[in-house]
Amino acid sequence: MRVAVDDVTWGVKDLTILHDVTADFPAGSVTGLIGPNGSGKTSLLHVTAGLRRPTRGTVRVADEDVHAWSARTRARRIALLEQHSSTSLDLTVRQVVELGRIPHRGRWPGRLDEGSAQIEQALKAGRVDDLADRRWQTLSGGERQRVQLARALAQEPSLLMLDEPTNHLDLRHQIDFLSTVRDLGITTIAALHDLDLAAAFCDRLVVMRGGHVVASGPVESVLTAELVNDVYGVRTTIEQHPTANRWNVVWHR
Repeated sequence: MRVAVDDVTWGVKDLTILHDVTADFPAGSVTGLIGPNGSGKTSLLHVTAGLRRPTRGTVRVADEDVHAWSARTRARRIALLEQHSSTSLDLTVRQVVELGRIPHRGRWPGRLDEGSAQIEQALKAGRVDDLADRRWQTLSGGERQRVQLARALAQEPSLLMLDEPTNHLDLRHQIDFLSTVRDLGITTIAALHDLDLAAAFCDRLVVMRGGHVVASGPVESVLTAELVNDVYGVRTTIEQHPTANRWNVVWHR
């Protein structure tokens, strides 16, 4: 599904956090939201997911106003993976993933969504099928993040939104996680801190600073040394790796 954010402003009380944000996320693309801490990335994810209503502007998903959808409709079409996911309940991995089927269950007793095939597919897509019988409390942070991805995929979303999904992962699992997301073919918006990972796995970038979009477009046209210096205050060299076919961000002291 194509996502179009048009002239969105949002804030709390007297503090405006998002200022006239306009961004386009083509269907099937993986778009990285990048920018320093406090730039508005998480707020934009929440407004786009329909969890916050903008004070001005619209968010359209597949040409429909996401804020006109019911919570149930949003939960069927959009999956949001937050930075921190936890539960005090004594659940197995399979039971956590089964929570993703809640939006598809009927309103009346006896009309529960079967969903067993979707649960198995989600476990495999999240590469946690080997953990299905493990207890949630025994998992590492990285394992929990992959389980939460599987739970999100069990929703069968058309739009996947990720808020700093690789924070708790080591390098191997960062690459594995984003490779998995990349292969899904789902429209994905991911807030990322690591510019190398954003350059390697995203089709497009939306760069934020102070609640404003300062640049957006294909990775190769957006990610420049001048932009990184301007937005992050870091001198860099942006170069294409000679054998890996991806862009590298080399910083200088």
